[in-house]
Amino acid sequence: MIIDVHTHTPSHYKSIDKEEEKYDTKMRPDRAIKMTNSVEEYLQDMAPVNIAIVFGIARHPLKNDALDHLDFVHDVNDRTAEVVSLGSGKLIGFMSVHPDSDNVLDEIYRCKTDLNLRGIKLGPNYQNFDPLGLNAKSLYSYAEQNNIPIIFHQGTAPMANSPLRYSYPIYMDEIALQFPDLKIVMAHMGHPWHEDCIAVIRKHKNVYADISGQFYRPWSAYNGFRLAFEWNVMHKLLFASDWPVTTPSETISFLNGLPSYCRKHNLPGIPFSEINGIMNRNSLELLEIDV
Repeated sequence: MIIDVHTHTPSHYKSIDKEEEKYDTKMRPDRAIKMTNSVEEYLQDMAPVNIAIVFGIARHPLKNDALDHLDFVHDVNDRTAEVVSLGSGKLIGFMSVHPDSDNVLDEIYRCKTDLNLRGIKLGPNYQNFDPLGLNAKSLYSYAEQNNIPIIFHQGTAPMANSPLRYSYPIYMDEIALQFPDLKIVMAHMGHPWHEDCIAVIRKHKNVYADISGQFYRPWSAYNGFRLAFEWNVMHKLLFASDWPVTTPSETISFLNGLPSYCRKHNLPGIPFSEINGIMNRNSLELLEIDV
């Protein structure tokens, strides 16, 4: 069973006209990414996986944030729940909230009880909030008490108004120390700070990393996976794509090709059994999410 723990809610329910399409040219070095996608396109790309976790990213209630260039990221939780309902049982929705919203805990309760969203996605750098702030800690405490896992964006971002310090992996160590029972997923293996991410997931029982958004920088990706193998934390890595930035099929192809990449460049190898373990890991069980 392949479980993709990191996909983004499609921007539109149906296909849109060419002139309305939006592209990002900063995320990937090899090609532009179409950021306006339909539910049908999303489900087609999810064909290689058995289950996918899908979520949006909530806007800051007052300030500008790194999502200003996307005018379709409103009402993210209701939109996510609607997409899940169209996924024929294949999709699990996560909510996104902003810790500085006045009704943040009410919104988490609504999303969990009314919308059946099973976890939370936060991007402190995108959402422009201090991940160690008092409001954020109140959110973490609620999530810990109610066994709600949180996926954090971790690692760099190309937007000029996205504070890098808010996505630095060492912040997760502080959060895990204070909330040891909170299930945390550090997205993107903390790239380019793979070593710091590995140090955190090695240390904390309930902290994992997903592998989304790695393969289009193959040298960096190889080093991240090799370090994870050397530090004996391959079992803490979760399969993920970061759709629409990448697709599950691209990610699977990269993982299957890692051994030949090592041979081609005379690099220390990574056992395929470990790589295959990532692709077939039951991430839902680790995060205590019932199907």
